[in-house]
Amino acid sequence: MKTRIMDVIQQKPWVGWAIFGATVVVVFLIGLFGASIMERRSEAQLAYQLVKPINDWEPRNEVWGENFPREYETYRSTADTVFASKHGGAANIDYLERYPNLVVLWAGYAFSRSYNQGRGHYHAVEDIRSTLRTAVPQPATCWSCKSTDVPRVMNQKGPANFYKDKWVNLGSEIVNNIGCQDCHDPKSMNLRITRPALIEAFQRQGKDIAKSTHQEMRSLVCAQCHVEYYFKGKEEKYLTFPWDKGFSADEMEQYYDEIDHVDFVHSLSRTPVLKAQHPDYEMFMTGIHAQRGVSCADCHMPYRSEGGVKFTDHKIQSPLNNVASSCQVCHRESEETLRKNVYERQDKIEQMRGFAENALVRAHIEAKTAWAAGATDAEMAPVLQFIRHAQWRWDWVAAANSVGFHSPVEAGRVLATSIEQAQEARLLLSRVLAKHGVTEAVPLPDLTTKAKAQAYIGLDMPKLIAEKEAFKKTVPAEWDKQAADRQAAMKQ
Repeated sequence: MKTRIMDVIQQKPWVGWAIFGATVVVVFLIGLFGASIMERRSEAQLAYQLVKPINDWEPRNEVWGENFPREYETYRSTADTVFASKHGGAANIDYLERYPNLVVLWAGYAFSRSYNQGRGHYHAVEDIRSTLRTAVPQPATCWSCKSTDVPRVMNQKGPANFYKDKWVNLGSEIVNNIGCQDCHDPKSMNLRITRPALIEAFQRQGKDIAKSTHQEMRSLVCAQCHVEYYFKGKEEKYLTFPWDKGFSADEMEQYYDEIDHVDFVHSLSRTPVLKAQHPDYEMFMTGIHAQRGVSCADCHMPYRSEGGVKFTDHKIQSPLNNVASSCQVCHRESEETLRKNVYERQDKIEQMRGFAENALVRAHIEAKTAWAAGATDAEMAPVLQFIRHAQWRWDWVAAANSVGFHSPVEAGRVLATSIEQAQEARLLLSRVLAKHGVTEAVPLPDLTTKAKAQAYIGLDMPKLIAEKEAFKKTVPAEWDKQAADRQAAMKQ
């Protein structure tokens, strides 16, 4: 073989030069690759040599920021609430004002008082303090996803004791906004899970979350909070994810029905309602991006380069405010085209959601009329079951962020079943109403504004707002004083 090659080179000298050139190029590329590996290793070693020690359960984001300024500065930019997309973004949106039907759908529940667009993580503590929903006594479980102080306090008290405490009792402890501690190990900076509910949900499914890949963890750290959950136990209020049967709306509905879980009883229709929280991870898991191995962070926290250093952008936000770094990494269409594609899907989901809301509002009001006309529990039982399922399926889509874009096909399917269930309820109601002498169509009240809808369900909003303002002027001031004393002690 060697003799043949030499013969060819002697006959055609250019072949030898070609082999020599190719060898030089290959060696050069291998050298560059090796140098790059060594450089990245050196950068990593240098970075961790420079990191100031961070205590276990350190909640102060600024302490982490001294070591990771790029990540910290981009995290601080979640304070920005300017960006508004067609259907969301970070801007403050009063959803009850935009969709007054929601007030009726949540009659008898704190969400009928206040429901706003979630702003950036930087505002998490401020927003939960300010909302009118926390004027209603709440368990400490409601703090679970609002602060880096939560893992610290859970470590001190134990998760069970944390959950069964009162929300108002922990206000001085929970003061630092969502941030570094929630997702990172302070020694290795590896992604980690700090909320036990996620770990426990996977354990019940027979899965070990510790075996997750890094790419999977780039979604699971988000799934600690951006999920559907409920408070298990009348006194315990133990944070639990209803995933034992699966992630779909149908499977979670079956789970809830089997344990007879009720979030609230509707004050008009007397329906035992299931209130969805924000099942973003569950909906994402039914969509094409999850099927293709894309993580939450790929779109909401894309990589950036600055000064030759590659890092994760911690401005957790809508990808529509950063299409070039999120969507266009995979999709080669223009920013305008990609935004148009998103809005086309969201518009259709919002239209279907509106159909479901209209049908549900009518069902609740017709059920109220049926009770007033003398309907019996036996007559209303199947009606209320249809309303319960219809509202759960509507809310499973409506409560999730993205207006269905995380999984538009599944969102459309679930809304279709919501509309079907609501209409089944109304069909049964028409028979019950007729049996009790109501043969004309039940008139709808004027629900064109939030104020009118709240007045219809009996809320005295001026009184509720005044009570909340009085609370904000007294209790949080004491919380802040106690928190400042503790922060000062930690610095020493």
